[in-house]
Amino acid sequence: MHCEPINVKMEILIEKEYLRQLYEDGKSKDKKHRFQPQVVKKYTKVVDLMIASPNTFSLAKYNSLRYEKLVGDKTGISSVRVNDQYRIEFIEQVEDGETFATICNLIELSNHYQ
Repeated sequence: MHCEPINVKMEILIEKEYLRQLYEDGKSKDKKHRFQPQVVKKYTKVVDLMIASPNTFSLAKYNSLRYEKLVGDKTGISSVRVNDQYRIEFIEQVEDGETFATICNLIELSNHYQ
C-alpha cells in the first residue's frame, strides 16, 4: 500500500521581482510588466492553487490550467494557463526523488501568442 504524506504542498519560488510584486501587491512597479486587473487576479488565484497542490501532477486534474511540459526552445520548462492569452512558465525540481516535494521556480508570466 502506497501512502503519501498529508498536507504536503509545493514550494513556490518566485524568480522575477515583477512576478513577486504581482502576487504580493497586485501590481508591478515597472512599466514593462503592466497587466489588466483581471489577469493579475487570475494569476494570483493560479499561484495560490499551485501552492495548495501537493505536486505538479495534481495540476493536471484542473483542465482549465492545461498543465504541460513545454518542448522546443522551452524544453525543461512547464506551464499552466492563467487565461486563454497568458500562462505561467516554471521550472520543476524534485527533491530526493520524491514527487510530492516539488519546488516550482516561477520564471515568467508570458503572452502565449507572442
